[in-house]
Formats: sequence, structure tokens, C-alpha cells
Amino acid sequence: MEFSRRDTLALGLGAAVLTVLPLRVNAAAEDAIAAFTGGADVAEGGVNLTAPEIAENGNTVPVSVEAAGASAILLLATGNPTPGVATFNFGELAGSQAASTRIRLAGTQDVVAIAKLADGSFAKAAQTVKVTIGGCGG
Repeated sequence: MEFSRRDTLALGLGAAVLTVLPLRVNAAAEDAIAAFTGGADVAEGGVNLTAPEIAENGNTVPVSVEAAGASAILLLATGNPTPGVATFNFGELAGSQAASTRIRLAGTQDVVAIAKLADGSFAKAAQTVKVTIGGCGG
């Protein structure tokens, strides 16, 4: 099989795009975190994130999050084309600062929860979910 100069260039550009694409997805997640926190530091702990280690199907992955004293919780799927999954806001009369939902995951990736606490600080929890069948076109 012979490759022309044009074929070689096309293969090289395709490989470069595939190499850079995951960086753009992670940058989108970082941008969403920065927008939610306003650039403030995020501490580890203080948030309970429950997600399965292995999800047989990425179409419906159960996730629950809880953070005592939180006024808002941001839920992200860092490997999805659009990483922002949900933002849960809690008022003063909320009985508990917890939420659960089912999310769609494109493949194996981290699920991240960031909570804005009542004192204005931020806390974070993350868990890797291995997806055996992709949910976003996989």
C-alpha cells in the first residue's frame, strides 16, 4: 500500500486532532468549575458522592450527592462533550442538602461534585466510573 503526500498529511492531521480532543474536553470541565467557584480554591472532602465503580450501560448511571450545609452542588461528568450535568440549589428551608439522579456517560470517566458551603468555601469529591457500553453514541 502506497501513501501519497496528501494521504500522509491527512493521517497526521487526524492523529493530531485525536490527541488534542481530550484536552479540550478536560478544559471544558475546568472552565465549568471555575465559573461555579469564581476561581476560589476547592478543598477535598466534605462531599459524599455515590456512583457505581462499573456501569454496564452509560445511558443511565445512578449518582447521588450529599453535602451538609451546602447552598449549591455542581455535578460534572468530565469526559462528556458537555461536562455540566446538573446544579442543585438548596434554600434555607431545605430538609437536607442531598440529591440523586441518573446521568449519561460517554465512556469511562470521572464524575465530580463540587459543593458551595454556607460559609462561601467550596468542597469537592470525585469518583471514576468505568463504562462498558457508552451512552453518548459509544
